[in-house]
Amino acid sequence: MPATAFHPRILAPYPLPPACPPLSPASGLKVGYYADNDKCPRAEEIVREVVEKATAGEKAGLIRLFFHDCFVEGCDGSVLLSGTDTERTAVPNLSLRGFELIEEAKAKVEKHCIVSCADIVAFAGRDASYNLSYGRINYRVPAGRYDGKVSRANDTFQNLPPPFGDLALTTAIFAAKGLNQNEMVVLSGAHSIGRSACSSFPDRLPPAANSSTAMEPKLAGQLTATCSAGSSVNVPQDAVTPDRLDNQYYKNVMSRDVLFNSDASLTTSSQTEDLVEFYAGNLPFLGGKFLGPLAWYHDFEDAMVKMGYIGVKTSAEGEIRKTCASINMP
Repeated sequence: MPATAFHPRILAPYPLPPACPPLSPASGLKVGYYADNDKCPRAEEIVREVVEKATAGEKAGLIRLFFHDCFVEGCDGSVLLSGTDTERTAVPNLSLRGFELIEEAKAKVEKHCIVSCADIVAFAGRDASYNLSYGRINYRVPAGRYDGKVSRANDTFQNLPPPFGDLALTTAIFAAKGLNQNEMVVLSGAHSIGRSACSSFPDRLPPAANSSTAMEPKLAGQLTATCSAGSSVNVPQDAVTPDRLDNQYYKNVMSRDVLFNSDASLTTSSQTEDLVEFYAGNLPFLGGKFLGPLAWYHDFEDAMVKMGYIGVKTSAEGEIRKTCASINMP
């Protein structure tokens, strides 16, 4: 069922972002954009080399960086801009990682040619996905993005799905970006990697009594002990395969071994729960044990490409920054 068929109940005062659907390929994005006419044939290779030497945590950060960039102002590198009250300073983005890697890739690429920071973020997200999935996720990235000139901290709160959100809220936020509910479930699988501060899930500890989505008691007990050291303590989002981008996330959802309410809420609808079961490999039909995980890798590739079309800037709206952390001087 497409997201437009849902009528979510949104709890005030949490506002929804304005509709910002992905643009069509007519936006100017093109696979092989930098290879055409020898514009910059080594651009993707150089970015890949930088990503390959990063730590698993940094690679997880690069995937998250792409997501946070695209959901606020579109895929335009606005999350990279530094300064007072920019997206980087907002609470949801304080734990973002990978900025130094993007700047390193930009500096190395610029020795040969000109590539937008927004495209480097998109390439890096793909390459990090490839590395953390051990080659199971690999897709071609349409490129040709321009870098945005606007970055506001307040825009993050109404555009990024919060960890405490229920299924209706998370679905609605994705729908506002042109991503349907199935694609929301697919992209949520990125929570198979990375770490989260204890401050991100206080609503989950202690687990609510008589709730079908409450955190599994053993995990809740472990996290309660760990988080007693302070809200800034970081814990893995997936304790089973913390550095592997795989379908373990969906198994964790079914066993209630997830940190966020937004993840746990995927079992509150038969449609989303069935998809979680499928990706977890729990369905017996048609070799579901094997087909589901394989399908998730493919669906994740498609969803990442589609997300990369959100809010793409034109040459009139954007620029190609000389450094990713600041707009060009007039």
